[in-house]
Amino acid sequence: MPTNLRAGRRVASLALALALASGSLSLAAAQSKSAAAAKQLTDVLDRLKLDAIAAPDPSDPGAFVAALYFQGGQLLVVSAKYSAPTLITAKLAKKDYRDIYIDLNAASVAGSKIFVMDQACDGLVAKPGDSAPDTWEQGTTNTIFDGDFKKAKLSEEAYGKAFATADEKYSHILGLLTAQASKGGS
Repeated sequence: MPTNLRAGRRVASLALALALASGSLSLAAAQSKSAAAAKQLTDVLDRLKLDAIAAPDPSDPGAFVAALYFQGGQLLVVSAKYSAPTLITAKLAKKDYRDIYIDLNAASVAGSKIFVMDQACDGLVAKPGDSAPDTWEQGTTNTIFDGDFKKAKLSEEAYGKAFATADEKYSHILGLLTAQASKGGS
């Protein structure tokens, strides 16, 4: 990803977190950066008729990202380190994306896994209204983005910060997957 794009995403994420923290932006008005990234990925997956994709994460040696795509319904995304990265690299070469997704979900290095359930393939949504909430699991923390920060035992500020951080990381993961898929899944 170009450096200026990464910097722009960081600035937008910081602005969102600051606006939520200052109370000048409600959760309902929070904009998801991952929304555009999810649309880009699903557009490419639809065009290539893929239901799974995986890629290495060059920003984290030994880490990989993978997704299962249920067209129009759900994106299940995982990012994790794997204890035998050469096995994942070999599966990448064979385009065994579904197997990589399964491996990362089942046998990742403890504490390295992020798992996202993007319920409508529309990126993370801070307050989904009547839609099913997205979930973010990182390590032992599980956050349900349903807009009910009190139920999550968080302040609105903490919920907003958790959302902004998750949204930033999810955008990064989706960008890696889109880049891989755009290369024809190779």
